[in-house]
Amino acid sequence: MHKLPKPSIKPKSPVFSSGPTSKHPGWQLNQLPTDLLGRSHRSNPGKIRLRTLIDLTREVLEIPQDYRIGILPGSATGAIECALWSLLGMNGVDVFASDVFGHLWADDITNQLKLKDVNVYTALPGDLPNLSLYNPKNDCVLSWNGTTTGVCVPNAAWIPDDRLGLTIVDATSAAFSIPLAWHKFDATAFSWQKGLGGEAAHGMIVLSPRAVTRLTSYTPPWPMPRLFRLTTNQKLIEGIFVGETINTPSLLCIEDYIDALTWAKKIGGAHGLFKRCQQNFAILQDWVKKTPWIDFLASNPETVSPISVCLKIIDPIITNLSEEEQRRFIQKMTQDLDQETVAFDIRGHIKAPPSLRIWAGPTIETEDLKTLLPWLEWSFMTNRVL
Repeated sequence: MHKLPKPSIKPKSPVFSSGPTSKHPGWQLNQLPTDLLGRSHRSNPGKIRLRTLIDLTREVLEIPQDYRIGILPGSATGAIECALWSLLGMNGVDVFASDVFGHLWADDITNQLKLKDVNVYTALPGDLPNLSLYNPKNDCVLSWNGTTTGVCVPNAAWIPDDRLGLTIVDATSAAFSIPLAWHKFDATAFSWQKGLGGEAAHGMIVLSPRAVTRLTSYTPPWPMPRLFRLTTNQKLIEGIFVGETINTPSLLCIEDYIDALTWAKKIGGAHGLFKRCQQNFAILQDWVKKTPWIDFLASNPETVSPISVCLKIIDPIITNLSEEEQRRFIQKMTQDLDQETVAFDIRGHIKAPPSLRIWAGPTIETEDLKTLLPWLEWSFMTNRVL
């Protein structure tokens, strides 16, 4: 291997971060409506915009009409924590932890809620836990797409329709990027800043009729933080699911998310979003196949995430280094690309193995990914021979 000349063409957008992610093509701040800024979110115009946001989310994601959709504080973390605190405790719990966040949810369940009847199934980074261990009598908690390990659950066939327990799914990086089997999910959490590149701090929770039944028939034994309260006197707080939020949302963030949803509708809704994601992933997939020094962090081709694409270096000179030295090598690669304004924020998660992480979601332009690849080659070769 030898040093390569520096490429001459750069991506039009160097933003490949896995969260917050790139804005959709054509986005401009000055195009966002500002007439509600300074107004109360509880004013009639404010409530109308919040309801519009919920309705557009349902339309774009093709969420069943009998599922409830609510806006919560704290991004996807707030939404998933709300589900855990509000729904768990009646049944045993099976937790499948395939990434950093899955382990966080397992820790919350065992060490904060202190549930005793809990099975935590884990796997090495790059693998999925054994999903066949799921007991349909239990509640189930998992991340559908692991942004830190690049592992994605390939399908929902293992979840029976006649399950007794609830499925609680962290889908924050899966929503808007891959199809979701809503009839298999009972409480689903995602955030605005992932699939569509919306501004952060707000989360969404989607509840099936089964989840609503649990909420209105079961009261957890622990004190419930106000921000997690979805019921009062065992009755659903209906306002949350028509835009009457628990706390004050950012009206500018709301307009930004509505703008992204409107763009999604223009390109064909869910189908158009999924098509863009698959086109992007195909570029990276083909590159990995023909590039001898790189591979997916995911070990099984069927579970490779097509969204947050995590890549490991398999060149023997690099793999023979210590883990700390490998991290320094990757840090140098990503620093070079950052300084060249070619790719920002593509170093793997700090708690993941040494890796690169490239967002390939629907807001990314395929041509930018194509243009990025020669720069990855250049950066790797330049640092390998130093």
